Amino acid sequence: MDQLRRSLLEAPIIEKGEYQYFVHPISDGIPTLHPSLLREISIKIARKVELEDVDKIVTPAAMGIHISTALSLMSDVPIVVIRKREYGLDGEVSLSQQTGYSESEMFINDVQEGDSVLVIDDVLSTGGTLSAICEALDGIGAEVSDVLTVIKKAGENELDGEVDYKSLINVRVEDGEVVIVDEDGDG
Repeated sequence: MDQLRRSLLEAPIIEKGEYQYFVHPISDGIPTLHPSLLREISIKIARKVELEDVDKIVTPAAMGIHISTALSLMSDVPIVVIRKREYGLDGEVSLSQQTGYSESEMFINDVQEGDSVLVIDDVLSTGGTLSAICEALDGIGAEVSDVLTVIKKAGENELDGEVDYKSLINVRVEDGEVVIVDEDGDG
């Protein structure tokens, strides 16, 4: 059994109101994120996406940063982090992202028209963040080569039918446990 699958099956579940939430090193930074798990995920991503002509890896702060960093070190493709802070740099683009948990403004810097970008995130749940990012990148005139999320929570999301995306593993939480729905579940 690979580490990603095992780590999800062993993930602690906490109750947030009526919602059962799994706590995982990729999505939460706890429990401890071991280098071997991050390495495994990076290798799986590199095998699943086309990196050859990608100019930049684009990821939202904060939990996509470690995944994108590991992939960048393997591929030599630079990273652009979409921040929740405005810097006021030339060409900065703002976007409003809304998830099932929050709503906030985010800012993209250093992505230009014609850039080929790979969008990476940790978890796809409602799709609000990734949908807003893809819309903003389209508005800039960047070419999105792939959208990949490590973990996809089973069920419909805002990307379905709008944006082609890939995931490494699809899960749902059922009766206080993580259930693997599909280990190669592309959208």
